[in-house]
Amino acid sequence: MSANITVNSLEARDIRYMLHPHTNHVKHREVGPFIIEKGEGVFVYDTAGNRYLEGMSGMWSAGLGFSERRLGVAAKKQYDNLPFYHTFVHRSTPPIIDLSEKLVEMSPVPMSKAFFNASGSEAIDTIIKLLWQRSNAMGEPDRKKILARKRAYHGATIASNNLTGLDANHWGHDLILPVARLTCPHFYREGLPGETEEEFATRLAKELEDTILAEGPETICCFIGEPIMGGGGVIVPPETYWEKIQTVLEKYDILFVADEVICGFGRTGKMFGTQSCDLRPDVMVYSKQLTSSYIPFAAFVMNEKVLGPIYEASVKYGGMWHGFTTCGHPVAAAIALETIRIIEEENLPDNAARMGERLRRGFNEFLNHPLVGEVRGVGLLAGVELVINKREKIGLETVGQLGSMVAQRMQANGVITRPTDDAVLFSPPMIITPDEVDIIVDALDRSLDEAAAQLGI
Repeated sequence: MSANITVNSLEARDIRYMLHPHTNHVKHREVGPFIIEKGEGVFVYDTAGNRYLEGMSGMWSAGLGFSERRLGVAAKKQYDNLPFYHTFVHRSTPPIIDLSEKLVEMSPVPMSKAFFNASGSEAIDTIIKLLWQRSNAMGEPDRKKILARKRAYHGATIASNNLTGLDANHWGHDLILPVARLTCPHFYREGLPGETEEEFATRLAKELEDTILAEGPETICCFIGEPIMGGGGVIVPPETYWEKIQTVLEKYDILFVADEVICGFGRTGKMFGTQSCDLRPDVMVYSKQLTSSYIPFAAFVMNEKVLGPIYEASVKYGGMWHGFTTCGHPVAAAIALETIRIIEEENLPDNAARMGERLRRGFNEFLNHPLVGEVRGVGLLAGVELVINKREKIGLETVGQLGSMVAQRMQANGVITRPTDDAVLFSPPMIITPDEVDIIVDALDRSLDEAAAQLGI
């Protein structure tokens, strides 16, 4: 344990008692936790009183920042009236009915019903279970395979982790689902020499069709994809990619699940990533900004094409035998309704579009910097790819070392970001102002120069 950590301090007790997600626990015993104890707008404060602009909205998720009082008021009102009730066997509550109606009616493509969970990972698991049930109900028990992409992130439960396409998430874990993996649509990294973006998109659509034919169309349950990939590095597909992919899916009548957990509720500059990318999904999955992560919650909506066989199965078997104690929790539903109300009243998708453009414009000024290979993003999602050799598009000897170096410098300069491999990623709260965007840009400017000086570049 670090000599700076005193006995029975918060840091010492954290090390002693807590198992952290996504953490090297041997290293954690040495360095201890970074403890945040206060939030104010787009800023958070550590236990020493240091202020940081939270450039990742925590976990891509606090779209309303860290001090929206209206959500607390909505929660208190519902706690005082009905703090909990379940939704099993015909039970319901007013807030979950209101939220179901709102989510279905605001869907950018026709949807029919909403279902609720406590996390995005749990929602993905539920979708797989229901779609497999659908296949069985249709008399197609072989239709269980799932098409997913490399570098995708769809969750951390056993099933959703199988769909995730990041190698680190699979280390030490068994892969048990029948997943066919497709190329990540990142032209900077995956494009062939001399290939145009249009040709790249065409090649990936052909890969999809070839994979479907090789696996057997009658065995494919669904394709799952984030409109804009988040955890894999803020990957923005080429302009024609999604239209070509959807054409292939429709040709073989394969269901499309849009993972909107990061993109949804304004992050991409429109209310949903589905709108930003002109998608036609059969299922849309929500979490994170659905409640600005002030309370754990998730939802998904499905269309009638998906639901028809599930209805029939519920008659045959006496019910749809799936659910969780807190499905449709009334307090979470009340917070979600208030969150959506604020997003709409303050037109936060438009702010995300304008502030995102300002952010990327600032980042584009660094394209001549020796450490910057690419700047990408949509709305308030942005990624800066780091290299030490622009021609070869390579970083340091260990992948991720350069990204971690710059992210650490960013935190020292007052902005929290997140490295994925050798990209630093940004997803600040949607309430961010022009002056606060400029804080991020200025911090990256200093951090790049400090990293370059450290490397002698």
